[in-house]
Amino acid sequence: MASRVAIIGAGIGGLTAAALLAARGLDVTVVEKASHPGGKARQLIVDGASIDAGPTVFTLRDVFEDIFAACGADLADFVDIRRAEVIARHAWGPEGHLDLHADPERSEAAIGAFAGSAAAAGYRAFCKEAARIHSIIDGPMMRGSKVSWPLPLMWRIGLWRMGDLLAIRPYESMWKVLGEHFADQRLRQLFARYSTYCGSSPFETPATLMLIAHVEAQGVWLIDGGMSALAGALMRLAQMHGAKFRFGTGAALIETAQGRTAGLILSNGERISADAVISNADPEALAAGRFGPLGAMAVPSHGVRKRSLSAMVWLAHTATAGFPLQRHNVFFSPDYAREFSDIRGGAPPCDPSVYVCALDREGGADVPSGQRERLQIIVNAPANGDSHTYTEEEKARCTQAMRRSLQRCGLELEEAFPHTLLTPNAFESFLPSTGGAIYGRASHGWAASFLRQGTRTRIPGLFCAGGSTHPGAGVPMAALSGQLATQAVLQDLASMRKSRPVATAGGMSMRSASVDATA
Repeated sequence: MASRVAIIGAGIGGLTAAALLAARGLDVTVVEKASHPGGKARQLIVDGASIDAGPTVFTLRDVFEDIFAACGADLADFVDIRRAEVIARHAWGPEGHLDLHADPERSEAAIGAFAGSAAAAGYRAFCKEAARIHSIIDGPMMRGSKVSWPLPLMWRIGLWRMGDLLAIRPYESMWKVLGEHFADQRLRQLFARYSTYCGSSPFETPATLMLIAHVEAQGVWLIDGGMSALAGALMRLAQMHGAKFRFGTGAALIETAQGRTAGLILSNGERISADAVISNADPEALAAGRFGPLGAMAVPSHGVRKRSLSAMVWLAHTATAGFPLQRHNVFFSPDYAREFSDIRGGAPPCDPSVYVCALDREGGADVPSGQRERLQIIVNAPANGDSHTYTEEEKARCTQAMRRSLQRCGLELEEAFPHTLLTPNAFESFLPSTGGAIYGRASHGWAASFLRQGTRTRIPGLFCAGGSTHPGAGVPMAALSGQLATQAVLQDLASMRKSRPVATAGGMSMRSASVDATA
């Protein structure tokens, strides 16, 4: 009989693990409390339009190509993907905007035209440093199992490469190091924004995370149907190999027997036996006992003070005027430090930076005047959704602040624009025990990346996956966590039953832990 694996949650990490494990012949059941796959990669209906309510930026396409290839399939046969020629459009006021392009030479030229030749030279130096950090971290840490600092990481990187350990600059803040490259504070602010991709402040995030800019520069991709289409493709891939999905029923209790995980009790009372369980929920839900006392023993809580950012998110179907939108747009506040100070103080920024994803725009194409388009609008906010209830007055005040930031740069929305506003309260409801922290643990301080929950837990046979676990936040990182969970499950089951065919080599084209350890 095939080994049985139960997966709590059909987010990107859980879906990835389900597909890879099912392709290896394991009996996989995914339990999801929602009625659809994707987790944070979901859509909500506003004014009759389906609008992405989760991640919108898709990078590291090769991660997903490898997953589909490992399952005997081709990503391109499941979703329509194309490269975005403009990575993002950025604005600070009425004086114009700055685009970063898929072509780095065009980005350099645009920066030079925007801020002068010294800024273009600073951009070249920044890109070189970000690329080096990425090359050092990618194999040993991003695509490898969790390690501690410094000796285990030194072993992964290679004891003879001490210069590389210093080059990742873990003890300096991103904001400080960006000042070495950019005298123009607008550019410093632009590249500091990448810290918010993992829900963190650039003033507290180590400069190591400049590598995110390099990842994005390697390619931002557009998917027809958005991230929910990618989630649906991963589910179909898993189903092709026999994985079963149970929607509308959550997991209530993790069971153990003889010192290891034995299965799940569902919220409807049904029991699913399993030789291994993967939790694709936020580890804080485990730590809070939402899956029973044994689950609470499995992982530590990082506590309220270590939470990542939450957000105020407007899902809007509205006509726009003025500013020429691209797919991805950022409208910056005039005082970035004040913005994060407000959040530390427990309130959304009074003068925020605003991200706008214009879901119906591509390549600078216009939307006919007066015609409504789909927008996801994000302002960073504190993760206090379990301790503070946002009143209608506060919501209106945040909406006014968001609109002022857009108007400062020339973008106008309809006066009474149809929208749904998601607050930290909504994200706490969706991600219980997190306060609405969208990205798990904040990446603040040199040790943060090494303290994020890893794949393995204190309970044998119970594993973690998802954007709140190692290697970090974001769609490709969540998929990598699913790969790591797959490797750990296979290694665990192989150690229990040496004769199991699932432990044989070959058949999965993803890096093994031993390959990562010597990369």
